Amino acid sequence: MVVDPEHVPVNGRKRSQRPQRSHREVADELRSRISSGELRPGQRMPTQAQLADEFGVERGAVRQALRILQSEHLLSNVSKGSPATVAPNVGKALTGPEAQPQPTMVALAPRITAAFSVPHVEIDALCLTAVSLTLAMGEPLRLIHEGRLKPARVDVRVLLPSSDIDLAFPAPVDDTADDRLQRRWLAHRNAQGQVLKHNLLALRATHGIDVHVTFRALPFTPPVKLYLLNESEALFAYYTLTRRGEEIDHEYLEMYDAEGTQSMLFPFEQRDRDSLRDTTFVEQSHLWFNALWETISSELVLTG
Repeated sequence: MVVDPEHVPVNGRKRSQRPQRSHREVADELRSRISSGELRPGQRMPTQAQLADEFGVERGAVRQALRILQSEHLLSNVSKGSPATVAPNVGKALTGPEAQPQPTMVALAPRITAAFSVPHVEIDALCLTAVSLTLAMGEPLRLIHEGRLKPARVDVRVLLPSSDIDLAFPAPVDDTADDRLQRRWLAHRNAQGQVLKHNLLALRATHGIDVHVTFRALPFTPPVKLYLLNESEALFAYYTLTRRGEEIDHEYLEMYDAEGTQSMLFPFEQRDRDSLRDTTFVEQSHLWFNALWETISSELVLTG
């Protein structure tokens, strides 16, 4: 397929130079635009021809992507004849009881950004390295620096595995292997935590925001990740292990590992007592997190 480099499709985006995308990749990108607010509730979507041109795919792939988003209640009026419309109640579709689980890299950032819209931001996280949380903080920090968000206080608590334990994962398939994976994970955990803490604490000097960031260490490898936002929302995901290989220190090593950024996040939101399922899950998740924080966790210093 010949691509005209001078052509600029809808929304000013240049046509993709990547290999042709799947309909699920198109759906993921459009979902991200909806969740970020780039495509607003009630707004008409670009035509299927425009979307096909932008993404470099056939119209059939676009139709499949739009049907996925319609099934998730993010779009309405999906047909061959006219452009679809962004659903009027997108917030409920993204976070309500019928919301579809999404990969962490898709779902977490817009929810973290929304959490920063209140005067007192409270975020609790239980995870393996904090890489997803650090990446998700980028958008609200940008909006704060632009003057579009201005919370008065930010409290962040993070539970991470202790450096004193043998990790369940990542772990070498050959249990006689050395501790290279453990050392690499520890360096990654410390680096991500230090970046997260530095970026948040910088808000004190630059914007006068009262920021508190605390880390504590768990005596086990968490099989799940959990994000609790403003005591009203919980995002939950499983770390699903796979066997893969990678070159480490010039040697190929087979390992069991989980890609946390791709873990599917299940959203639960505490709105009112009518949504008993979500309300109970959020409440119990807070109780569980606080119990870990106050009992078996220990001080965590982000060094070697």
